[in-house]
Amino acid sequence: MKKVITMLVILVSVIGNAQTYTNEYPKELTRLAEKWVKKGEWRNGFTKASPAPTVNLVEFYIQYQRNPKQWQALFKWLQETDLLAIPAGRTPIPGTTLTVSVEDGDNWCSQDNLRQGKGSESHYQKIDFMYVVSGTEGFCRLDHETSRPLADYKPDRLEYAFEYDRLQQFTSIPGTFNMMFPCDWHVAKVKTTADSQRLRVLVIKVDYLL
Repeated sequence: MKKVITMLVILVSVIGNAQTYTNEYPKELTRLAEKWVKKGEWRNGFTKASPAPTVNLVEFYIQYQRNPKQWQALFKWLQETDLLAIPAGRTPIPGTTLTVSVEDGDNWCSQDNLRQGKGSESHYQKIDFMYVVSGTEGFCRLDHETSRPLADYKPDRLEYAFEYDRLQQFTSIPGTFNMMFPCDWHVAKVKTTADSQRLRVLVIKVDYLL
């Protein structure tokens, strides 16, 4: 299995960014990742949520294989913790270097903000794992072809100039989680059409391993 993964990852590095909003991968690797996610061994007992349709399953699969203990601890903590009862702020996950940011607030980024080019980011060293516990969170992913960095990389954040008309907009609700990998240039906390913009979201910075 390790040899198969290695060969497929090599193929990934060869084909590059064929898709507009995130990386595209060989069909063999995509099918392998989809089968692995569906089988659910990654859950480690976690039943509260599943990956949102927008999650890059290949990146999830590859990163899990490279750092299984960290992912196992993350999902175990999510399952065993009352996510509505814990206080807002920063909470460490025992036995790991991970810290959970529990955020109670509102979606703030309006469509006018997006037209003005506000709120974008990507990360090289960390994965943004985002789980909405209550409410609805809006997101955008930036088009790779027409977006460009605004300034030099400042660990661990890069901001972009982007075209509003090329944004991919979607929402995240309880029962699903999102992950933004380095290839996912994004805007979080975008205002939605929901009656209330209030939400509780968990943000966990997971190590991205090359």
